Amino acid sequence: MGKLTIVGIGPGDYENMTVRADRVLRECQTIVGYHVYVDLVRERYPDKEFLTTPMTREADRCRMALDEAKGGKDVAMVCSGDSGIYGMAGLIYQLRGAAAEPEVEVVPGLTAACSGSALLGAPLTHDFAVISLSDRLTRWERIETRLTAAAAADLSIVLYNPASRGRPDYLQRACDILLRTLPADRPCGVARSIGREGESRTVLPLGQLRDFAADMFCTVFVGNSQTQIIDGNLVTPRGYRDV
Repeated sequence: MGKLTIVGIGPGDYENMTVRADRVLRECQTIVGYHVYVDLVRERYPDKEFLTTPMTREADRCRMALDEAKGGKDVAMVCSGDSGIYGMAGLIYQLRGAAAEPEVEVVPGLTAACSGSALLGAPLTHDFAVISLSDRLTRWERIETRLTAAAAADLSIVLYNPASRGRPDYLQRACDILLRTLPADRPCGVARSIGREGESRTVLPLGQLRDFAADMFCTVFVGNSQTQIIDGNLVTPRGYRDV
């Protein structure tokens, strides 16, 4: 019986991958994942067997990884960002159920909230909420409820999956919901292609964010009532008393 390790590879570049993640990928026999994420590591680990599935085939991908491990291989399932934050760790545990085998280990990675925050400055120094705008697995009505609650709680907000070809207006819809509570001049930022070719950052107010041309490579940050723009950087103070 082999072992299955779910590995968060961070934003995709080697410099932002943890030492632990690199060790697992060097020592495993088979790397499984969504083809886009597998392609991010394929060149660095050329001696591995690679198994991929397209988008929307997450359950098939996890079953494939479990079956490979049950067959005696040491398998790494790669996830962009963190393995448990919108990653495959939860689904792997669900599909394995109460079975004791194969052995499963979760290796964390740098999620886009962290890497995007660093690119933009320091927008998450205080409490924050992370909300995905994808309604493929969550009803839009529930997403709207979460956006409204986060805005009312004066949390900084990180938006994952802000738009796609099938959801071109979802960031606009989310901004319209936030603007019911938040002012149009609330500082916001967009981190795009974090740690990859074409990486960029944009700082802008919420009123302009509404019309920003976002895509699935973007992570969006909405500040709280204390967030400031300092020398072009998005900064949310924590309220240290001696400042």
